Amino acid sequence: MVNVLTLNGITKYYGRICALNNVSFSVPQGCVFGILGPNGSGKTTMLGIVMDILKPSAGSFTFMDQAPSAAMRKRIGTLLETPNFYHYLSAERNLRIAAEIKGKGFEQIDSVLQKVNLYHRKTSKFSTYSLGMKQRLAIASCLLGDPDVLVFDEPTNGLDPVGIAEIRELIKNLATEGKTIIMASHLLDEVEKVCTHVAILKTGNLITAGHVDDVLVNEDIVEVSAADLLQLEQVLQSVANYKEIKKQKDFVQLYFAPGTANMELINSHCYSNGIVLNHLQLKKKSLETKFLELTNQ
Repeated sequence: MVNVLTLNGITKYYGRICALNNVSFSVPQGCVFGILGPNGSGKTTMLGIVMDILKPSAGSFTFMDQAPSAAMRKRIGTLLETPNFYHYLSAERNLRIAAEIKGKGFEQIDSVLQKVNLYHRKTSKFSTYSLGMKQRLAIASCLLGDPDVLVFDEPTNGLDPVGIAEIRELIKNLATEGKTIIMASHLLDEVEKVCTHVAILKTGNLITAGHVDDVLVNEDIVEVSAADLLQLEQVLQSVANYKEIKKQKDFVQLYFAPGTANMELINSHCYSNGIVLNHLQLKKKSLETKFLELTNQ
């Protein structure tokens, strides 16, 4: 599979402060790639380096296996800051100005407005738009010129629940068109619902990267206890399909893939091996717990 973006040991210092520390990962073509981390983890710095707003202190990166260039970046639609439009002009006029700056996309103004569900308000002044509508217009501006890759920094920041839902749905729709989307977010829920791949940053360090289902897998955890914990642990070794077993102070934990823990089977297996359980409980490990574990929060 072709990688749209590959980072090799990207490091960035601001004086003595290390904002990014030897970060390496690849973004596959056609994915929605989330750069996830708490505020201050280095997400915006990374996007700034990729878009040539900032220079790395060390390391390199490539687009489509080629060295970055101005021509290559013109194929990327970016939304890195608060939308910057003329408040007294209509959406249509603002997009015309954006197309003039880009030197392309004039014939796409109506189609991108339809894509972001603003065509019916194309003659309305920007000042009359809600925050969510303003953000959608900014994405429409990114789409002028039909870029293959879109880069968004916290695209739902500051929006109300309706605005958040609209932006997320729009991103998913753009992904179905085959565009590669790279987005920074501090919201686990956003990455879970929108992204196919994720890289998790903490204080400038890459914790992990990969497919969302692999990185943020949630699990079934079964807590089991009996009078003799040592014997219980030995008997549980032969239970089918568990991924991991951990002995705690007062119980034993079995880890299963989501939805695969069979409580009746565990109970009957123990009973048939001479163990009477005094505690049997199913717990779900949430994605939030997994994220907090990964970032040690």
